[in-house]
Amino acid sequence: MKKIAVVGVNNNQGRELLTTLEENGFAADEVMAVDTDSPLGTQVSYGEDVDMDVFDLRDFDFSAVKLAVFCTSEEVAKRYIPHATAKNVMVIDCSSAYATDIDVPLIISGINDDKVSDAKKGIIAIPSPQVTQLLKPLQKISASNKIKRLVINAYMSASVYGKEAMDELFNQTRKIFMNEPIVDDQEVFHKQIAFNVLPQVGEFIGDETQKEWIMNVEIKKVLGGDVKVHANCAVIPAFVGIGEFVNVECEQEVDVDAIRNLMRDTKGVVVFDKHVDCGYVSLNDVQGESDVYVSRLRQDVSVENGFSFWCVADDLKAASTQNAFNILQKVLKK
Repeated sequence: MKKIAVVGVNNNQGRELLTTLEENGFAADEVMAVDTDSPLGTQVSYGEDVDMDVFDLRDFDFSAVKLAVFCTSEEVAKRYIPHATAKNVMVIDCSSAYATDIDVPLIISGINDDKVSDAKKGIIAIPSPQVTQLLKPLQKISASNKIKRLVINAYMSASVYGKEAMDELFNQTRKIFMNEPIVDDQEVFHKQIAFNVLPQVGEFIGDETQKEWIMNVEIKKVLGGDVKVHANCAVIPAFVGIGEFVNVECEQEVDVDAIRNLMRDTKGVVVFDKHVDCGYVSLNDVQGESDVYVSRLRQDVSVENGFSFWCVADDLKAASTQNAFNILQKVLKK
């Protein structure tokens, strides 16, 4: 029986995907857990009752699987995905390794699922979570009214850097409360992240940071290259989740009430927007949730045909793993 390989099970996203597979009825014998530097005897939990062996990626035989989902870094994805495709294995890549490859479709479930058949190299890429999160609410709007320009301010939790960054945030916070120096806990951010906001996510690429650059690339690949994008990304002292203020400019006139109704009718999107104190959704409200939540929807009077909104999501679950799982199901059905 051909199985599904989840590559990167020692990462937060890999573990989240295993949980999603188990919760949706995939038996343990249908799934193989894989990661780098996994000596014999390494195991990972699959549900409450099963401990699954973790195979070492360096010598893993991809001929045993039908589909592989890579929840790894770009470096690992670029090195090992060719090993999988050489065995005629369909790959879903959750890194940004193939975001700019014209022969690799970049897919958000519900927006451009039809692009699955364009996977000429046997690879399907999914956008970074901050892109999926903001485009899901725009799914029906973009289908009826061409989007000209997007301005995004993204407030990203430590989870975008992985477990080491989350640990660093925890250790810095604890030491500040204990009045201890944090100089030994600045390996990931190179600055204090606890009780702070850092206007840099990833290395600089010219004037933009890596995350700002990739947002520009991925949004244009999904919506079309003529959309104008300006992204600003910052890391905030939260463990999980991303919050984004999004300004949208369309070609045709927009009505905020109509926009609200379209978002409400979009699968995977919840609109909670009340113009009273706390009538919005915050990061802490959505941890563990599979949907994208929209609040603060209003007209943008600074441009013609504009509106803006606030959206939050669990970046590990709603904005990344759920998208990968939806695409996985579509591939398996084909």
